[in-house]
Amino acid sequence: MSPSSPTSPAIPEPTPADKFSFGLWTVGYPGRDPFGEPTRPPMDPVHALERLAGLGAYGVNFHDDDLIPFGSSDAEREAIIGRFTKGLAETGMVVTTATTNLFTHPVFKDGAFTANVRDVRRFAIRKVMRNIDLAAELGARVYVAWGGREGAESGASKDVAAALDRYQEAFNLLGEYIVDQGYDLRIAIEPKPNEPRGDILLPTVGHALAFIETLDRPELVGVNPEIGHEEMAGLNAAAGYAQAMWQGKLFHIDLNGQHGPRYDQDLRFGAGNVRGAFWVVDTLLAGGYDGPVHFDFKPPRTEDEEGVWVSARACMTNYLVLREKARAFRADPEVQAALEAARLPELARPTLDAGEGWQQLAEWPLPDVEALAVRGAGLELLDQLALEHLYGVRG
Repeated sequence: MSPSSPTSPAIPEPTPADKFSFGLWTVGYPGRDPFGEPTRPPMDPVHALERLAGLGAYGVNFHDDDLIPFGSSDAEREAIIGRFTKGLAETGMVVTTATTNLFTHPVFKDGAFTANVRDVRRFAIRKVMRNIDLAAELGARVYVAWGGREGAESGASKDVAAALDRYQEAFNLLGEYIVDQGYDLRIAIEPKPNEPRGDILLPTVGHALAFIETLDRPELVGVNPEIGHEEMAGLNAAAGYAQAMWQGKLFHIDLNGQHGPRYDQDLRFGAGNVRGAFWVVDTLLAGGYDGPVHFDFKPPRTEDEEGVWVSARACMTNYLVLREKARAFRADPEVQAALEAARLPELARPTLDAGEGWQQLAEWPLPDVEALAVRGAGLELLDQLALEHLYGVRG
């Protein structure tokens, strides 16, 4: 067990059963930012596997270029894949998801699937197809699609309707490819409002969910919400996760920390908006999410490699702490009484009875509206009880 003070409960140790996963680009982030050069050397992917397995992680995911440098020969590619596959077997780690880097190389400066230049779009789809093959070979079940440069800085530079046509075309083609190849793989769109482009297409969970319904195979496509991305747009991340689950579209999750609508901070999970993180965990538990719990964070450039592992372990620890607190909150008799008093269970009851329609509603005797209006909702007590659990004075 992790060290704990005499007055606090011990924190559970992470285990593979928790399904915690990390991207190679997260722990391997060298600390480069727009104003400074890297502060850490490149990290060997197999070394990352070994250290993450030692911390109790379950799996990893990667962009194609994280594992296989852009421009590698076929022989180099096969050697890298062989060594990585051996590392997976020796550590017991699994590949949970994969994705494609369609944003780093200068060829993607105006986007990939929605680039104005047709040859760029064709190259981007081919690049994704090749990495889908690798994802399937390594056992991934979800393919994440983040349109990092699918956007614009100015209105005249992108015909949005035409760009959405091309976006739709790309996802339809990739869905056809997955089906024709017989892969057991689904696609998860990762929304983000801005950065690196001034405005990115499909900026929020809601935009992505609407777009998915226009596709030829909407059943193959869901979403991969990221806390930081939703909060960059000033949105409630937990509500986004809840709607995605409500629509059966939460195929994968990215957890991190963020301080409101600013640049994408990618703080370790549990840093930044702690209250928001609590409700995200509570929402995932309530909705029965059982997929990988993925941390998409960047260890600060102030840290050396040991600091990277402190940060990675903290992501898992903070999730376990918040999971315990969310469970204690829901099991608390005072909370259950407050939920009843606030009439929360009543929300699950249909507004109309079985067999009722608008005709019966039109004949329904009106209630005492003034009495309903003066009744307190009881929501402040409920919220305060949640904060007391979060602050550690209850449970």
